[in-house]
Amino acid sequence: MFIPEPVISLALKPSQKETPNFSKALNRFQREDPTFRVHLDNESKETIISGMGELHLDIYVERMKREYNVDCTVGKPQVRYRETIRQRTPFSYIHRKQTGGQGQYAKVEGYIEPLPDNENGGASEFINKVVGGRIAEGYIPACQKGFEDGLAHGFLIDHPIVGVRFVLEDGQMHHVDSSEIAFRLATVYAFKEAFEKSRPALLEPVMSVQVTAPIEFQGAIIGGLNKRRAVIADTDIRHDEFTVSCEATLSEMFGYSTDLRASTQGKGLFQSPSRLMFVGEFTMEFKNYQYCLDNDQKALVDEFKKKQAERAELGLGGGASLVRI
Repeated sequence: MFIPEPVISLALKPSQKETPNFSKALNRFQREDPTFRVHLDNESKETIISGMGELHLDIYVERMKREYNVDCTVGKPQVRYRETIRQRTPFSYIHRKQTGGQGQYAKVEGYIEPLPDNENGGASEFINKVVGGRIAEGYIPACQKGFEDGLAHGFLIDHPIVGVRFVLEDGQMHHVDSSEIAFRLATVYAFKEAFEKSRPALLEPVMSVQVTAPIEFQGAIIGGLNKRRAVIADTDIRHDEFTVSCEATLSEMFGYSTDLRASTQGKGLFQSPSRLMFVGEFTMEFKNYQYCLDNDQKALVDEFKKKQAERAELGLGGGASLVRI
């Protein structure tokens, strides 16, 4: 069964002292719904819940209160971006470290390039083309692990990297100082250097949105969607209601239920020929990933760097390390 990756996250903690019901509820929800994910952030020590939309997570927060009597404090929604590259870039990196005893030495050469489906959040791949024993076979898995370290924690805003092919073509080792950790570090640092020269880009989740409302509010609703930079795909007009289908980035759709209620003047229910419905209702589901606009990407990177600087000043560390072992 295909299970899509979550596209939105919230920081969650009990309002009062943590109770067993908090963990019990989260474990049950994960068993029931494979699109609902929970993990503990290693740096902030916060519990992070992830899902397919704002409403998806709101429902689980409400269920915790109703079914388990656990009031929670919820952090600001965070979009799960992806990082990728736009051009091929060669790399050649030497990792050399001498500590008095046995040192570390490894050299890796090759190139990285974008895969055809990188803009859709596709998987990455590692290819070994080393011949002639330039790098011992026992060190190749360490090189692949170093590449995977870089994929897990991107170099723009620490989000996963997707759609990259890493081709290892050559290298060099030392009969005493070379080791698995040396080649793992050499690979992740080589990947970082090449990534920064490969026109790095951010990908953001795009949602398919359908809004249904009385025909009298058509202008206000379409105007509101245009303000959120939605791309209108189709409008279906019936006797006294209409449905507009569009695509919009998830970051632009936060709080849309409130805006929709305001656009339809919050009149409650109305009777259409086929059903009884709220004055305005909408559905939203994940469609694909697309490139962020340049201005949005710059703002996100600047915000991330600012937060890293603040954490460093407080002595909390500047962010994720390149290699986590």
